[in-house]
Amino acid sequence: MSLSEFDIIARYFAQATPGREDVVLGIGDDAAVIEPPAGQQLVVAIDTLVAGVHFPLDTEPYDIGWKALAVNLSDLAAMGAEPAWLTLALTLEHNDEDWLAAFSRGLADLAGQYGLQLVGGDTTRGPLTITVQVAGYLPPGQALTRQGAAPGDEIWVSGTLGDAALGLRLMQGELDASSSASEELCRRLNRPQPRLALGRALRGMASSCIDISDGLLADLGHLCAAADCGAGLQYADLPLSSAARQLIATDPGLGELPLIGGDDYELCFTAPASQHAAIRSLVTQLDCPLTCIGQIESEHGIRCQEQDGRTRNVSGHGYRHFNESN
Repeated sequence: MSLSEFDIIARYFAQATPGREDVVLGIGDDAAVIEPPAGQQLVVAIDTLVAGVHFPLDTEPYDIGWKALAVNLSDLAAMGAEPAWLTLALTLEHNDEDWLAAFSRGLADLAGQYGLQLVGGDTTRGPLTITVQVAGYLPPGQALTRQGAAPGDEIWVSGTLGDAALGLRLMQGELDASSSASEELCRRLNRPQPRLALGRALRGMASSCIDISDGLLADLGHLCAAADCGAGLQYADLPLSSAARQLIATDPGLGELPLIGGDDYELCFTAPASQHAAIRSLVTQLDCPLTCIGQIESEHGIRCQEQDGRTRNVSGHGYRHFNESN
């Protein structure tokens, strides 16, 4: 017997995530009722993933569920927020029960790590599309934003860059790599880990912050535009995984991916040089790699310098939704 949308909700989602005391009314009514913590500001983010656009069609459903939530949590991380609640709008071509079970597990496993409760959503029929909205909170006036960078501020990134873009090329059969390197790069593509603890720790330290979803140059460009300034980067300082270094050494043409590859979901942030030691201390406190890669400059544009002092010319750009060359 075919499952109705109500059967799908009841079987795979109603009890998928942990309950929260601040949820007055969750799944099962026309809308959810939540009670945000007193004296906190609400932070809300929403993202849509479309099959064949945001993930390959043969991506495992567990990974789709994980990533659909992770990309939203990364937005909350970039704001310095504490996540709490999520809603899900799921459009399916057909109600494959094995797919639904794996998808819901991926979503629930990540939600469980951060104590989020699924409080509502919608289920419809059509081309596979997943929209997740997350909400959280933070103390008034402490949100990290894209505005605030100033000339002389250092530019930092978390984690490593370019892994997800390389993972996508591996999944598409465009590259070959060892099994261990391939597994690691594809994991970085399919199961990004949002830097929520880092975002919260950066309150009061960072002058601006953004998550890297469309590529370092594109997203750093947003910080520069908001501050009416530019940036200078040191290419040799870009943090790369050992798997990425192996592939780039084999094909130097891949060396642009740490600059323009999307889907890393790391944080890029700026901070005054006076915060350098405090930020360095977070590496140990949070077990999170952090690398200073350059400096905000008054001259517009982003310049990337090679180790020998030459300017590195970058022919590509970050991901743009309505650009035919993506």
